[in-house]
Amino acid sequence: MDLADIDEKGRGILFYGETTVEKCFAVKGQSNIYLLQTTIVQQHENQIGPKPGQFYLIKGQKSDVQYNRPISVYRCEEKFNRTTSRSEYTVQFMIMEKGRGTQELCHLTAGEKMKIIGPLGTPWPSPSETVDFSKNEICIVGGGIGVAPVANLASSLPDGSYDFYASFKSGSYGLEHIHPSNLVITTDDGSEGIKGMLPVAFTKDAVKKAGYKVIYACGPTPALAYVKSVAEELGIQCYVSMEHRMLCGLGACLGCTIDTSIGKKRVCKDGPVFDSKIITFPKPSSRRKPLEENEEPDLTVNLAGITLKNPVIATAGTFAYGQNYRGVSDVRWWGAITSKGITYEPRAGNGGERCLEVVGGNMNSIGLQNPGVPYFVDNLLSPMLELGPEVIVNLAGKDITEYINGARMLDKTDAKIIELNISCPNVSGTPFGMDPELAYWAVKLVKEEIHKPLFVKLSPNAPDICEVAEYCINAGADGLSLINMVHGVAINIEEGKPFFEKVHAGWSGPALKPLALRMVYDVIARINTLPPEKRVPVIGIGGISDWKDAVEFIMAGAAAVGVGAAKFTNPDVAKDITEGMKAFMKSHGYRNLAQMRGIAQVDKGVV
Repeated sequence: MDLADIDEKGRGILFYGETTVEKCFAVKGQSNIYLLQTTIVQQHENQIGPKPGQFYLIKGQKSDVQYNRPISVYRCEEKFNRTTSRSEYTVQFMIMEKGRGTQELCHLTAGEKMKIIGPLGTPWPSPSETVDFSKNEICIVGGGIGVAPVANLASSLPDGSYDFYASFKSGSYGLEHIHPSNLVITTDDGSEGIKGMLPVAFTKDAVKKAGYKVIYACGPTPALAYVKSVAEELGIQCYVSMEHRMLCGLGACLGCTIDTSIGKKRVCKDGPVFDSKIITFPKPSSRRKPLEENEEPDLTVNLAGITLKNPVIATAGTFAYGQNYRGVSDVRWWGAITSKGITYEPRAGNGGERCLEVVGGNMNSIGLQNPGVPYFVDNLLSPMLELGPEVIVNLAGKDITEYINGARMLDKTDAKIIELNISCPNVSGTPFGMDPELAYWAVKLVKEEIHKPLFVKLSPNAPDICEVAEYCINAGADGLSLINMVHGVAINIEEGKPFFEKVHAGWSGPALKPLALRMVYDVIARINTLPPEKRVPVIGIGGISDWKDAVEFIMAGAAAVGVGAAKFTNPDVAKDITEGMKAFMKSHGYRNLAQMRGIAQVDKGVV
């Protein structure tokens, strides 16, 4: 059981509060390395300051990310303020811009506020009493941004009492405050020091000859695994600082555990510094060879006989009938565009408030407002077809008769695919998508009336979406689209009543992606158990915002991806996803989507 980090008066000895950014700038010669400085003032006399190897959780005050980011201390200077009788710690963090959280931290400006928690984690252990500082028996190794915590350690040791190995992709940074006996720099591109990675300089023979008694290392996993192997082979004590995603950072949630030879250990509380002897590094996975310089990946996709130039589809309800975004983006980037949900008879849609921003997305209750299939066919479809991307028409209905009437009329047009909407979350009527047998008959009766490919849009609110999917396939569906929006409720706390007139509304946006991806994954896993002739393509929809999201859905087995709410904030999202996916495929050696599709399925099949 962990002991509470409190003093004898029950006050927390860790700092949690707001600090001010004093400076934040890109490190000279580096495009994605930044130095951030702030001053942490003790909230009471027993609060502790950071030791080398420890980290803080940091988040900008105006941040739109959910969690703090764990950042190791690069440098710390303590001053005692006699006026306040409090210690003040001027702390510097060296940050690599990688994801959304670090991107925000790297672009804070002087004067901005940030939330900070710490110091957290285990510090570097002091050299044992057997280490002679005058004989250079300490070795420090830093790789890339991993230089920061070991540079902090180095600056706490006597000058000239250690050797320092620093390995970078290009150039060097973070070495301004160290004073080693010997500094060895390696760079992948040869721009500084020795050309090559760490092993070109940190060899077993060099380490043995130096006679080190302890090694401290932080850097990429392959580098740490290599340092550990050298140290163990030579019988040298070695400590490594591990990196891991974190949630609480305080040891409470058990989210950052790693496997060790003595059981699972928390990087935030039991680490990040560990004795390397207990760490078991996984074998590095082999990386695919990139395509040749003159070879471009093929992004075309076949949906039930219809060829799309790329797998990015504008989903129903978010793109109207194709004209609204033409003033701000080039709609030709889409592989296909889907009409708003259309019913045979016109609909006025829902009354009251129709949309609400929520964390991670939006809720909406539009109610399928539309002019009806006859008006659409006579006035809206031709301009939609002229835009370039293939056209999918989303067809909804209150009953089977309305579905059939609409399908018959659409079947005579040049639209390529009819998407049967049995899953809209904010309309009244028969809930065909909630019941497998009702879904079966809706699909079967419509399919019997048309010749075009029929895709069925499924509801995440169904008790068993996999069962509904299989019933739809058995009824003749040529493909599936999933998921539609999730039911949600919002409350107007000022009036003490539901925000939306119909109480339930549809929830969509980035926060939906894990749920949508799970359902797509599970439905495709079910499809893979069917005979090959019954397997149908799936359009994966839900929370897709960028090319990485799209790749996840393709690797889960989706034939194509539908993008909805993301276009509200990024009208160029189709272009960005297409170009990003193409670059990823080229760098990872995927010649076409088929080579990537479904590879994440545990029981792989061909879809």
